[in-house]
Amino acid sequence: QLVESGGGSVHPGGSLSLSCTTDKFTYSSNCMGWFRQASGKEREWVGSLDSDGRINYADSVKGRFAISKDNRKNILYLQMNSLTPDDTAMYYCAAGRSAGAQCMSAAGMTYWGQGTQVTVS
Repeated sequence: QLVESGGGSVHPGGSLSLSCTTDKFTYSSNCMGWFRQASGKEREWVGSLDSDGRINYADSVKGRFAISKDNRKNILYLQMNSLTPDDTAMYYCAAGRSAGAQCMSAAGMTYWGQGTQVTVS
């Protein structure tokens, strides 16, 4: 039970903030993260937060995107800055009980949201 919101259309250089709302059980997962899938391409890992509080990002978004969470509201955020057309994709929130490198992989995730579209043009 993950629900993403905040997607939309933005011009290059703009910013968007995505939210992922979930229930307390899912939010307690060891690992939560964001993935994206552009039209005609495979799903791509964007970044994730593990149980030790470490946040890792894909090289393609490092320095532009930031993951954070609100423990009181069970919300995971993805702040996206300096967006480019290459960032256009459906963005998915995911959660799982994995650790380490598996926390940076779709295979390590158990729960998935429906996705929210981000278009940069």
